[in-house]
Amino acid sequence: MAGEQVSALRLTLHGQLVGYVAGYAHNRSVLSLAPSFVEDANRPALTLSLANPATFAARAGKSFPVATNMQLHPLLSNLLPEGALRQLLVQRLKVHEHNEFPLLVHLGGDLPGALIAEPVAAEAIPDAAFGDRGRLDRVAVDTVDRVAHFSLAGVQMKFSMHQRDGRYQLGDAAAPGDWIIKTPSTVHDHVPLNEYTCMHLAALAGVEIPEIRLVELDKLERLPQIKLPDEGYAYGIRRFDRAEGKRVHAEDFAQVLFAYAADKYQKASYEQIARLTYQNTYSGQRDAVQMAVRLLVNILLGNGDAHLKNWSILYPDGVNPVLSPAYDILFTKAYIPAEQQYALNMAQTKQWYEVSLEHFRRWAKRADLPESPILYNLKAALDKARALWPAALRDSPMHEAHKAVLREHWRALHSDFRIET
Repeated sequence: MAGEQVSALRLTLHGQLVGYVAGYAHNRSVLSLAPSFVEDANRPALTLSLANPATFAARAGKSFPVATNMQLHPLLSNLLPEGALRQLLVQRLKVHEHNEFPLLVHLGGDLPGALIAEPVAAEAIPDAAFGDRGRLDRVAVDTVDRVAHFSLAGVQMKFSMHQRDGRYQLGDAAAPGDWIIKTPSTVHDHVPLNEYTCMHLAALAGVEIPEIRLVELDKLERLPQIKLPDEGYAYGIRRFDRAEGKRVHAEDFAQVLFAYAADKYQKASYEQIARLTYQNTYSGQRDAVQMAVRLLVNILLGNGDAHLKNWSILYPDGVNPVLSPAYDILFTKAYIPAEQQYALNMAQTKQWYEVSLEHFRRWAKRADLPESPILYNLKAALDKARALWPAALRDSPMHEAHKAVLREHWRALHSDFRIET
């Protein structure tokens, strides 16, 4: 009598075995950690949720192995694309959009961060990858055609690409992308110009950002067959999880909190993100201050989408966590005229037009942050925005209609944050 068919992917981090993902014929998966990884006191950091070396083994033992149906564990599920990009991929692979194991098979060589998921030969799959599941027929992973890898979470069409001689090609396992390229939206006008401008304004106010640029569409090669609007530019942002040709481990806060992407607006508050950042990162106070400045800038720029997946932790040395540079700052109110809220609760409100410096004081207190450096840097960022933004916006490539709406937004903010133009 035949056993249950199963295949597996090997997970590695900076060349070290982390564990396995076993995929079963009925769309169940099991994520297990390798004993060698759990027992290694010098292991690279995997997730902030297991950051304490003294409790790592005990907590990992309670959390893994873990079985899920259709979706992978949030540590892996959040590495996969959402929205239109996922639809494009599942159509190509002919799988259900919620069946994530085949997606990880296809994208495992160029994932966000430094994790790599590679197929394992059937005879090399260890028993520890499956647990006590009775008789199993181990089969090799169906690797499908791996041309045109792309894997970056988000609702826009965005691709991992590597830049060579001014041109951009889709990354793959052999040449992972070093840029994120976002093509124009087929739903909203001039999104690349909007995001480029917002990120530039954010940097002027003191937000740390990667290198950004506008990229002419004819510089993009090997894109999937997608219909693009008649706009001249895509938006490009250099990947902060790639440095000098090497992968840098990173995780967003949905991964940190073991939350699925569908819960990215509900599972936490900005206080929780701030507390985790302040208490666990290598430069806790510096990162808490930077988070405060970003929260302010998101309010000033009418960005209603700074959810769990748009805040990330980076491990530059493979061990010590820091807050990553900012990304995905967009003037969302340009496309949702009635929008008046940011993504998560801060001091028990989400309302742009009622939030004040007092709310930031409450946020700092509730998150156990040092109030004085928070308020000092908020005021400095606000001074920069008021001094630099009006002229910078005027000279920016943002669509003129969006500029007008942003100026109206500035005038409607609480007097603590109002920007005159």
